[in-house]
Amino acid sequence: MRVAMATAAKRAGRRNEDFTGAVPGAAVLVDGAGIPGSESTCRHGVAWYAGHLGGSLLGLLALAPDRGLTALLAEAVTHVTDLHRDTCDVADPISPSATVAVLRIADGLAEYLVLGDCVLVLGRAGAEPLVVRDLREVVISGSYEPALRAAGEGSDEYRRVLGELRSHRNGPGGFWVAKDDPRAADEAVTGSCPVAALTAAALLSNGASRVEDRFRLAAWPAVLAGLESDGPGALIERVRQAEALHSVAPDDATVAYCTDLAGS
Repeated sequence: MRVAMATAAKRAGRRNEDFTGAVPGAAVLVDGAGIPGSESTCRHGVAWYAGHLGGSLLGLLALAPDRGLTALLAEAVTHVTDLHRDTCDVADPISPSATVAVLRIADGLAEYLVLGDCVLVLGRAGAEPLVVRDLREVVISGSYEPALRAAGEGSDEYRRVLGELRSHRNGPGGFWVAKDDPRAADEAVTGSCPVAALTAAALLSNGASRVEDRFRLAAWPAVLAGLESDGPGALIERVRQAEALHSVAPDDATVAYCTDLAGS
């Protein structure tokens, strides 16, 4: 498997809180998430969390190819949590967390895992791409948007509604992210398909998936075609141009584009 990667921080001078990497036969993308004020709960920060979680996952994928992706993510969450459990309030609701996408090619299968709002797209010969998403956070957050807009950012009511939204994180009936509880891995969207049916795969952070799901610049087949012809960096540049055109605050954006899957 060959992997081409590109990543860009939301703006110059800002630390990138995404992570992507690959080992033979596997690719990982981690999109770090933080809440303003989290510095008081964790001295390391979101980028540290995302990088260590991604690095731990890559190491486990390389050393334990026979273990399930869910088990590997759970172990990685435990490992990173243990690294700062004694210095930081890892259980605080605003401590660093992350969303995750993993692709592994083994024994003729493409195995995948998505937790949170990362996106994994599998190109298929003669068929529409298989788009793997975990939409729970999008759905739940969307239900709170009218109340947040009506309250006005910074108001007491805004903070109350935002707190209610955050209470759905990593709980029954809510949405799930990698944080301090390894049981979140059990909530990931997982599956597999024969690698022979696939032409390519793309892992995208939600800052990069805006090319399709927010700005509608291209449908997923065209996104894959563009990655093949122009590479991941060009996709991120298109997103940046759309953000500027529509006055949308930029986000960290990361893409890992995987080809020659059967050669893994």
